[in-house]
Amino acid sequence: MHAKFTSVNTLRDHRVAVLVLDGAKALDVGIAAHVFAKRPSMPYEVRVCGERAGTVDGWNGLAYAVSHDLETLAWADTVLVPGYRHPADVTTPSTVIAALQAAHQHGTRIAAISTGAFTLAAAGLLDGRCATTHWHYTRVLHEQYPHIDVDENVLFVDAGQVLTSAGAASGIDLCLHLIRRDHGVTLANQVARRLVSAPYRSGGQAQYVPRSIPEPLGDVFAATRAWALEHLHEDLTLTTLARQANVSPRTFSRRFTADTGITPMQWVLRARIDHARELLERTDLTVTQIAGATGLRSDANLRRHFGAIIGTSPTAYRAAFKEVGTAARRGDAST
Repeated sequence: MHAKFTSVNTLRDHRVAVLVLDGAKALDVGIAAHVFAKRPSMPYEVRVCGERAGTVDGWNGLAYAVSHDLETLAWADTVLVPGYRHPADVTTPSTVIAALQAAHQHGTRIAAISTGAFTLAAAGLLDGRCATTHWHYTRVLHEQYPHIDVDENVLFVDAGQVLTSAGAASGIDLCLHLIRRDHGVTLANQVARRLVSAPYRSGGQAQYVPRSIPEPLGDVFAATRAWALEHLHEDLTLTTLARQANVSPRTFSRRFTADTGITPMQWVLRARIDHARELLERTDLTVTQIAGATGLRSDANLRRHFGAIIGTSPTAYRAAFKEVGTAARRGDAST
């Protein structure tokens, strides 16, 4: 399975609808609305909507004043459904189900944060697909909707037109992944820096992250990973990384893998590929020069790993983003 690689229509801003339902969690709503908030560097337009315009009761005493109704889903290019409390006991309104199904049939991309997956499941959008949700509700999701392949060990699942994420902060990872799909690594990394969020928690490979980060370890070796990102062009061996972390190679490998779900060298490879993507997007460096700058050493090595992880060649990747940039300049010239 490969990462979803798509160019986007840049003649106008990408339209994002945040669908707020009863019991919506403030963090999930905030993530969805804030990550895509309009800025000079952000080619997105966000509208917050509900089943109807007005006040939507939230969780823990909160309420949301939404200005738009379900017609917003027909306007949107992407619909984000934040999580809400007690999803196992909630009946999704038929009007919401119909609007989501219509949007899906129209080709709209639909993504759920945390327990918002239950709404997508109720609409039948997850049948026969791999999906995830907050770890506390993965078993319930599987029991209520047995036709869904529920994966409890991932931060998010990208099934193409439909995406789901685990609880809380993994919603940020999902949104950064959407930006990366739409506009590449450079913009996604800029947004991650603005949010003070890690830009690599999505793993950068295939369709979804192989493991979630275990609670007890948190962000082990974060300083070492940050150092490695500044030295990708060097020969980064397990021994080198362990020395930087001041532990033995065996200890480093064991704890790093437990923390991130992948081995140190797998992480380094994915970081190098993401850096290659960024250089392809924003520089005119040759493939040979990029191979050297990322530590992949040779054209053949870069092409092989790039194709395996991204699903296309470096040359095709660069051409696609040049085409997007040309379309954007034409759009600016016509306004």
